[in-house]
Amino acid sequence: MKFTNSSAFILAGGKSSRMGTEKSLMKIGDKTVIEIIISRLQPLFESISVISNNPEEYTFLDLPVYEDIFKGQGPISGIHSALTHSRTDSALIISCDIPMISSDAISYIISNRNDKPVTVAFAENYVQELCGVYDKSILLIVENLIKSNPDPETRHHEQGKRGCSVHKLLDTVSANILDFPKMYPAYSEDLFFNMNTPEDYEIIRKKLFQNNF
Repeated sequence: MKFTNSSAFILAGGKSSRMGTEKSLMKIGDKTVIEIIISRLQPLFESISVISNNPEEYTFLDLPVYEDIFKGQGPISGIHSALTHSRTDSALIISCDIPMISSDAISYIISNRNDKPVTVAFAENYVQELCGVYDKSILLIVENLIKSNPDPETRHHEQGKRGCSVHKLLDTVSANILDFPKMYPAYSEDLFFNMNTPEDYEIIRKKLFQNNF
């Protein structure tokens, strides 16, 4: 079943300091990580796009690629760009570095939306803010949060390098948070395994090969 009221946007990010290269373009077998993510999304969405400030790197995908409108503010800029360009009422936002996520888990998140404008998973002691559905109706809230953040070149240490926190956005809109270990019947700790380091990449590569990804 395809979710015609939602579009999917992959936050491709940039060069990871811990990985030393763009995570989304690393290969597992004959596929890049972002292609694996796309394969999870294709059964569910008519529209799939990529958010990246290096659009030339993703032309091989033959998908729309949009840059951040507000640069230097971290993942919330990607959410803002996705909601700006979404032609549907909501957008599934997913990061490029969780290739062990399943189509079924993504479908579960979308199917368990309620009247709150954001629905995300909670797993492995973290709110998985970059695997969730965001309503286009909160676009102005997102933009105002970004604009209220200090300039990326002068912000203080408590703001870090990631700009305005997505957690602050979730608190502002009172998100619907799904406790995956308790709620999702097919839960596995691998679902949201985040690929940040070369060691993580090797773990994911081996597990995906074992499961004939």
